[in-house]
Amino acid sequence: MKILISGGAGFIGSNFVTRTIETKPHIKITVLDALTYAGSKKNLDPVNDKISFVQGDIRDAPLVEELVKDADLVVHFAAESHNDNSLKNPALFFETNVMGTLNIANSCVSHDVRLHHISTDEVFGDLPLDSLEAFNLETAYNPSSPYSASKAAGDHLVRAWVRSFGLRATISNCSNNYGPRQHWEKLIPNTIRSLLREGKAPVYGSGLNVRDWIHVDDHTDGVWLAVERGAIGSTYLFGARDRQTNLSIVNSIREILGLPESAIDFVADRPGHDLKYSVDPSYSETELGWSATHTSIIESLPSLVAWYHNALDPK
Repeated sequence: MKILISGGAGFIGSNFVTRTIETKPHIKITVLDALTYAGSKKNLDPVNDKISFVQGDIRDAPLVEELVKDADLVVHFAAESHNDNSLKNPALFFETNVMGTLNIANSCVSHDVRLHHISTDEVFGDLPLDSLEAFNLETAYNPSSPYSASKAAGDHLVRAWVRSFGLRATISNCSNNYGPRQHWEKLIPNTIRSLLREGKAPVYGSGLNVRDWIHVDDHTDGVWLAVERGAIGSTYLFGARDRQTNLSIVNSIREILGLPESAIDFVADRPGHDLKYSVDPSYSETELGWSATHTSIIESLPSLVAWYHNALDPK
């Protein structure tokens, strides 16, 4: 089996590549990545001799066409994904997350290649902090940021191509991932770096915004089950029912590093900051036989802090 993994040098993509090689060594992997600031070939160092790597952009339709026609499966991770950056440059997010996805979908249709499209729970907007609800397959899309709006558009595009052009695709929407090799801009690595370098960590607003966390390997396992057992045109939600406030994550890291409460630096909230994400993965558990197997994020933080501490450039 030959698979093309777009965005395979990023955080989730590189973890997907390495776990796939560990669990499915017979598969031939090609990684397509533009190597923007959020992707690095170093993320693939452990498996460089086992994959083919192409530096390129999913917005390059001829390149995408050339690579897709030689694949049996495309797993599409490539995306601009940082909310703060989407507020500064929305156009880039729509060019990549919509038009890039259009190129992937069109090429998969042209060559009858199976596609799995990776998306986010952020397309559903947010929930009140005191809500007991969770996002499910009946939840209407209600994106809050240019990033989540662009991902929502990409999801709708894939569904329309399934119906209109016979695209053989599945979609998954996942909660916040944690694990090694995440870019320093994200909450956990940014908190670790800020505390180690400046002795303070920024927290938006009150810090009481709630996120639903899942280990990146549990996400990878879910994606493979969606590919192998999922029904064409179906969507699968992956979340570990592990909901934590941003402040609880930052405080836990602070305590691991032995720093005082004064190390928390409350800053002005960002525009459109979603209050709460909560994912109901019941359908994926029932239909795919999937379940999250890792410990809670709070229990995983000591090993994560150690990993990012070791990875931190001493400069």
